[in-house]
Amino acid sequence: GPLGSMDTETEFDRILLFEQIRQDAENTYKSNPLDADNLTRWGGVLLELSQFHSISDAKQMIQEAITKFEEALLIDPKKDEAVWCIGNAYTSFAFLTPDETEAKHNFDLATQFFQQAVDEQPDNTHYLKSLEMTAKAPQLHAEAYKQGLGGSHHHHHH
Repeated sequence: GPLGSMDTETEFDRILLFEQIRQDAENTYKSNPLDADNLTRWGGVLLELSQFHSISDAKQMIQEAITKFEEALLIDPKKDEAVWCIGNAYTSFAFLTPDETEAKHNFDLATQFFQQAVDEQPDNTHYLKSLEMTAKAPQLHAEAYKQGLGGSHHHHHH
C-alpha cells in the first residue's frame, strides 16, 4: 500500500542524508585529519549506513567505523563518545553474526567499551542504558537466530 512506498522513500532520504554526512566527514578529514569529533561523526554515520547493506558489506562498514573511532581515541583518549560508539559497533556486529560464540565475544567487547564510557561519565543515561542492554543482548541474539532470522538476508533494523 501507499504506506509501504512512503517507508521506502523516507529510507532513501535517510540514506542520502547519511551519504552526505559521510562525504562531509571524509572531506573534513582530508583538511583536518586530527579532528576527533569529525572522526567520531564519520564512524557514527558508517554505523548508520551499515544498516542498509547486506550482512557482509555491513560487517565491513562496521569494522571501518571502529577504525575511525579508534583513530579519534588516539587523538583524544578522553573522547568517551567514541568509546561508547565502539561499544555500539561491536553490538551491531554481534547481531550480524549467527555463530553464538563469535557473537558472545563481540558482546563482551561491547560491554568493556560501554563500561569504560560509564566510568568516564557515570551520569550519562545513554551509556548506562547501553551497558544494561548489552547484558541482555546474548539472549536476544539467541532468540533472533532461533526464529530463523539468522540465515535469511532480510536485514534487521535496530
